[in-house]
Parts: sequence; structure tokens; C-alpha cells
Amino acid sequence: MNTSSLRRTLSATAVAGGTAALMLAGLSAASAHVGIDPNKTEANSYALLTFGVPHGCDTFGTTKMTITLPEELDDATPTVNANWTVEKVTQTLAEPKKLADGTSITKRTSQIVYTAKAPLDPQLRDALVLSVKLPDAAGKTLYFPTLQNCEQGQTDWAAIPKEGQDAHSLKSPAPSVTVTAAAPEADGHGAPAAAGIASTSEGTAQAASVSDDGSQARSWAGLIAGVAGLGLGGAAFFRSRAAKAGSTGGAAGGVGK
Repeated sequence: MNTSSLRRTLSATAVAGGTAALMLAGLSAASAHVGIDPNKTEANSYALLTFGVPHGCDTFGTTKMTITLPEELDDATPTVNANWTVEKVTQTLAEPKKLADGTSITKRTSQIVYTAKAPLDPQLRDALVLSVKLPDAAGKTLYFPTLQNCEQGQTDWAAIPKEGQDAHSLKSPAPSVTVTAAAPEADGHGAPAAAGIASTSEGTAQAASVSDDGSQARSWAGLIAGVAGLGLGGAAFFRSRAAKAGSTGGAAGGVGK
């Protein structure tokens, strides 16, 4: 095979490979689910839950996202998004609910509704963020059924896997977050943090010691250099005086003769 034929073959292979990659990327984007990316999952912590809106309904743009909060949550604070308006939907409880601090509530936020100011292009994505306090329920998976309305059609991301079932096998799984155990604390500040402070203090002391030793060494070196300089300067001075004296004596002898 000559060089030209080889180049044509490689070019064709590259084009075919690129086309296949683009097709796979398109399929991946089309099958992406609405999910949650939490910045924290520890029990009793305040977390930011980012809901990704990866695509529309087929070729139609998204117009509304209705997020239903699990019963374990009493409220959520939605983050402002310039592309959407947002509102809370309140639910009246069948009976008062007692909270951990001893107070009781008769209403809770049951849904957060984001409405697009203009339909979100199905080829683009956006992110909606809620601030919530996770419950004291390590190991518990919280589900947030989300209804996605589009210019035409809708997708109800509300399927919850049965015990032992893989959520990824579901066609439209509900976004979820699994609560993890809270980090152990000591003296209200946490042992790791205290250890870090001790380590930092020790490191600072060592750094100060090294700095002091170095400055002292530089001071002694400067002093020695200064003394040596004075010595050399004095020697030069006396040599100069001696030379002048010798020269004067010689001149006087010459005149006497």
C-alpha cells in the first residue's frame, strides 16, 4: 500500500470513529436522568442538593420542574435561578408534627416548583439547587419524585426501586440521596480538628525555630564579615602610611645630597 492510500484509509477510519463517538454521546445525553448532586450527605447537616436538568422531552424544551420533598423533610430553601421563577407549595398536616427542639408544626413544604421563563432548549442543561437540613437517619435513602413538564409532553421521574433492585435499571427513577453517618465529634469541635490545630501549632513552632536559627546565623556571619572588613581596612591604612613615610624619607635624603 502506497503512502496516499494509507493516508486515505486512516482518514476514513478517523471519520468513522468520530461519527460513532458522536452517536454514542447523543445516545448518552438522550438517556441521561434527572439526578441529584449533594455537597453533603451527613445526618443532621445542612446540604445543597443540585438537581440536574440534562435534556427536554424528546425535541421539546422544558417548561416546569416540580420537585416533591420526602416526608422526612419539613422545608427546603430554593436557590434563585435567573432562568426560572420559583415557588413553595405548602401542605397542611393531618396532625401536628413534633420537632427535635420540642416545638410542633402543622404545615410543611411539600413541593418546590420551578417554572422556566422561556423553555429550556432540549440540547442544553440547567441546574436547580435546594438547601435542606438532612434528617438524623443514617442509611436512609430520601427520594425526590420530580415531574418534568415540556412544551409538549412530560416525564415523571418518580420510579422508586424495590428492595434489591438497581435504580439505574428503571426508565425514569426518582432523584435520591442516601444519608450517611455524621462525623464523630469531641468537645464540640471534633477530634480531627483539634489534632489539626495541634499539628499546625507544632509546625508553626518548628518554622519559628528554623527562622530564628537562620537569622541568628546570618547575624553572626554579618558580624564576622564586618570585623574582617575592619581588619583588612586597617591593614591597608597602615600600609599606605608606611609607604608615604618611606617616600618622604627618600626625598629628604636626596635633597641633603
